[in-house]
Amino acid sequence: MAKVIALYNIKGGVGKTSAAVNLAWIAADEGARVLLWDLDPQGAASYLLRIKPKVRGGGSKLVRGKSDPAALLKGSDHERLDLLPADFSYRNMDLALDATKRPTRGLSRVLEPLSEDYDYVFLDCPPAISLSSESIFAAADVLLVPLIPTPLSLRTFDRLREFVARDVPKPRPQILAFFSMCDGRRSLHRRVIEEHAATDGVLAAAIPAASDVERMALQRRALAQFAARGRAGRAYGALWTELRGRLDG
Repeated sequence: MAKVIALYNIKGGVGKTSAAVNLAWIAADEGARVLLWDLDPQGAASYLLRIKPKVRGGGSKLVRGKSDPAALLKGSDHERLDLLPADFSYRNMDLALDATKRPTRGLSRVLEPLSEDYDYVFLDCPPAISLSSESIFAAADVLLVPLIPTPLSLRTFDRLREFVARDVPKPRPQILAFFSMCDGRRSLHRRVIEEHAATDGVLAAAIPAASDVERMALQRRALAQFAARGRAGRAYGALWTELRGRLDG
């Protein structure tokens, strides 16, 4: 049964897609069978993996059980990493889920027939608190939350944990965070990381604000393919090692 890891944050622009693609690639490199579902209608993860962001029948048919998800999968450049692509219709995912009998179970129903074929499923999630988010929470074993190392970002993380604890039915996903887009030249970033990394649900590994991450969009490749030994490549490797230990522990 696959472990489902949702890269999620209420805010956008925090490094969810970069983390989803790099962690999925590293897991596949280690020998795991991996599926990445690009749930963001912008389709950035699909773009990075060189796959057209298009799902035949759109998101509505998919969550209503009218499409076979296995027939919609695309192979990536890595033999053990598959993609369920984005589709622009995902912008209306809340409406599609609301039209089903159990809307918060919609994404879980899509993943159930695929679960035995993979060790890990990564969800690249759009930023929001919505019906789609609640369906993500129901499907995920872990919410992995990228945080910019600032007090406001930590406050948003606390509010997310409060919401899940109060409003999400059991079984609830485990919530873990990591610092992303870290700038060591900024004293605020350094202080927040020193005070909060490896404490209270925040993992120790931190991803630097490195040009290699920006180059992913030019290369349309994961860092492991062209900059594995760079600061960011090594940081994602450390993040995956730490996360895998939590998943398997």
